[in-house]
Amino acid sequence: MNGKFDHSSTGWALTGSHTVPPRACTDCHINNNYNITVTTCVSCHQNDYNQAKSPVDHVGAHFPTTCESCHDTINWMDGKFDHSSTGWALTGSHTVPPRACSDCHINGNYNITVTTCVSCHQNDYNNAKSPVDHVAAKFPTTCELCHDTVAWTNGKFDHSSTGWTLTGMHTVPPRACTDCHVNGNYNITVTTCVSCHLNDYNNAKTPVDHVGAKFPTTCETCHDTVNWMNGKFDHASTGWALTGLHTVPPRACTDCHVNGNYNITTTACYSCHKADYDGTTNPNHAAAHFPTTCETCHDTTSWLNAKFDHTYFPMNHGGAKGVCATCHTNPNDYSVFQCTGCHTKSQTDPKHQGVKGYVWNSVNCYQCHKSGGGG
Repeated sequence: MNGKFDHSSTGWALTGSHTVPPRACTDCHINNNYNITVTTCVSCHQNDYNQAKSPVDHVGAHFPTTCESCHDTINWMDGKFDHSSTGWALTGSHTVPPRACSDCHINGNYNITVTTCVSCHQNDYNNAKSPVDHVAAKFPTTCELCHDTVAWTNGKFDHSSTGWTLTGMHTVPPRACTDCHVNGNYNITVTTCVSCHLNDYNNAKTPVDHVGAKFPTTCETCHDTVNWMNGKFDHASTGWALTGLHTVPPRACTDCHVNGNYNITTTACYSCHKADYDGTTNPNHAAAHFPTTCETCHDTTSWLNAKFDHTYFPMNHGGAKGVCATCHTNPNDYSVFQCTGCHTKSQTDPKHQGVKGYVWNSVNCYQCHKSGGGG
């Protein structure tokens, strides 16, 4: 009388509490019904379903009767529901402290079809006053833009999502939204610097009175967000780069922009260096009728190291050592030069016996001796 029946031969193996304590066949085969053809849990556990009140009233919540969605055969009372099966996984504070279903499913509503944050957190939105009054600022109700499920109160907004990333002093010291969004204005559509910094522009007096100089209000041309006070202007952007002594010692704008004149349109050296030209006596530029194209001889490295390209006639001819007056004997006219002061007639005549066209004068000497050597 120790017969054993292999229940798995029916296509439905007994597991868990269906096997312990040692089960009598009549525990499941009530009234000796061995013609069971339905293996759904509820076919045996309808009463358990009907009486289930905690943690959820199954009947009241209209739970489906697919018991295996939450229960197993080990312990009927430790039902677990995989919320991600709804398409909306629980994370962060939606899981801790151990949540009761009724925390979110108010009044036994298990037919929620909307998963937007605000559908549950409308009161949180309405009562949010710090750091920003959400309602007054007309913030959107897409809570997930700033909030996560870890902690509702640690909202963070990615300002770059507006198309305008915060950098430099716009981020430190930790900025309050109201530092820029004055009077709760969160509908800013203009991102030009001057739209916020007009007072800074109006009150800027050093190194340049911006208003007086009629500076443009494109602040970003000189300023950055790292430090408002370290404005730097790229003079090359004007088409006239500063080089040499135009940059050192550190130049003040007023060194060149005299009387606050920032509307200079000519870049000729003479326009700034007329006094240098007029005051130069060695050689006397004005008396000698030198051209006013200063850059012919001068550079920006040093005004006093002027160099003139004398083309092919050596500057040290006859030991002149670059002293212009050696040959240019008329200080008022450098088109006049003299060869005959050194090359006397008595010296040159014997050397030019039989030279056709020879005439002893400076112009004729130069015609044959343009490089200072033999003709």
